[in-house]
Amino acid sequence: MATGVGTYQTYQAIGNREDLEEAIYNISPTETPFMTAAGRKKATNTKHEWQKDSLRAAAANAQIEGDTPANTTVVPTVRLFNTTQIASYTFDVSGTQQAMNPAGRAEEMAYQLTKYSRELKRDMEKALSGNNSYAAGTSGAARVTASLESWMSTNWTTQNASPTSAASAGFSSTGTLAPVDATTVATVTEANVKAIIRACWTEGGEPDTLLVGPYNKVKVSGFSGILTNNIFQPASKSGQAMIVAAADAYVSDFGTLKVVPSRFNRDRTICVLDMEYWKVAYLRPFQSFPLAKTKDSMQRTVLAEFALVSANEAASGKVADLSVS
Repeated sequence: MATGVGTYQTYQAIGNREDLEEAIYNISPTETPFMTAAGRKKATNTKHEWQKDSLRAAAANAQIEGDTPANTTVVPTVRLFNTTQIASYTFDVSGTQQAMNPAGRAEEMAYQLTKYSRELKRDMEKALSGNNSYAAGTSGAARVTASLESWMSTNWTTQNASPTSAASAGFSSTGTLAPVDATTVATVTEANVKAIIRACWTEGGEPDTLLVGPYNKVKVSGFSGILTNNIFQPASKSGQAMIVAAADAYVSDFGTLKVVPSRFNRDRTICVLDMEYWKVAYLRPFQSFPLAKTKDSMQRTVLAEFALVSANEAASGKVADLSVS
């Protein structure tokens, strides 16, 4: 077939209106499972401090009648600290762009404020649930809050076969150091996860959450203790049968733990958490504010200043050095 001579086509036309959808598609995840589950506290200094204590081990205790007692040595509390970390974004929208009629959003500034706020929230989740060591900061270097993996030093195991693995660092008088990753990794085993759950319970914790990355979420769902590929038939006759091949909870000998996948913690570590003892202390809660107007534009900052509080890390634990592919 051929186009007739002189046919006026869209290729020559001037003035056809554009066909641009009134939507912007963005699938970037915004769930922050650790920060959402952690408690919230108020900080009043960049160095946020707290104390922890423990009872002495149970022992035989039988005294003679009429005895003159000897003093038992009093053990002081342990004073811990973390530093607040500032996370922020500053962005600038010209006056002209703000006056335009952009597709997919009512106005540019409001859209960018929402977008940067979500990005800040993701950055905070990564900082809190990662492997960062404490950094006090200087006039030319930012403070860094010690994160989740760095605190857990009592209950841990590694899938690395080398006995020199330094999968745990923990707190010292100068702050919290990040563990050193092993150079070799291996597939997680159910036995190791169960061992850490038991260790947390023995210390006095009641772990309620397994925080896992996407690869090891699949591995946990495949534990032999969990029935896989179960067929679930809904009560309604019109409902469709489903094949259940995932685990949202793990029932251990020491309680039921939610299996929570996270896109922002490190997939190479499975964290066994008692969330009662994890808090986020805010020196400055999430906020946004305009900056001084010095040109024909609108400049705005979104910001939060926060510190991770590990009230007592012995209630939690981790399985480190795991395969992620």
